[in-house]
Amino acid sequence: MSTSGSRPDRPRSSVGGILLAAGSSSRLGRPKQLLTFRGTPLVRYVAEQALASSLAYLNVVVGFQAADVTAALAGLKVDVVQNPSYAQGQSTSLRCGLLAFPRDLAAALILLVDQPFVDTLLMDRLIGLYEESGALIVAPQCAGRRGNPVIFDRALFPELLTVVGDTGARDVINRHRDRLVTLELPDDHAFQDVDTWDDYQRVAASADPPARSLE
Repeated sequence: MSTSGSRPDRPRSSVGGILLAAGSSSRLGRPKQLLTFRGTPLVRYVAEQALASSLAYLNVVVGFQAADVTAALAGLKVDVVQNPSYAQGQSTSLRCGLLAFPRDLAAALILLVDQPFVDTLLMDRLIGLYEESGALIVAPQCAGRRGNPVIFDRALFPELLTVVGDTGARDVINRHRDRLVTLELPDDHAFQDVDTWDDYQRVAASADPPARSLE
């Protein structure tokens, strides 16, 4: 399912995006996808950041309260992918996103709906590093801690499709550490996520941080 709408006229990369937004937010007690961030539903805010980047494509995987989450994306140029098995873990959403991914793109940037400080600038720097390095995996890192989002080359899609449960793709990354390149960040601001109500209050309170550089 595609929504209509326009996106900025700028050069596109060989990388597409998959935004995982299907979870039931059990620890939070309400759908985090629909929480307000900077006056916008969180899922829409993250999708808009992605669409403003050099990503060539974006799909959004929905599951829990799919109709409401899809409605929050109205007018955006994204493909909405349904995951009926979302309760079985994040890997099911990753699989749905990969199976719906265009065959002509070289890699996928995997985005999480609960990390609103992953902005267009960070996405573009990761995409640039992927295209310059020839790495199979590109991820941000701060003080030795690796975070999201992560770019996976198409060569790893078959392995990603075998991932099960709610562990994400950590095992795939660990198996290919020799083909991993990291982007060092000056702080871990982008890694902040929303798992609990306290997390949301903290993120919302810092929604307008001072201007910063990724250099």
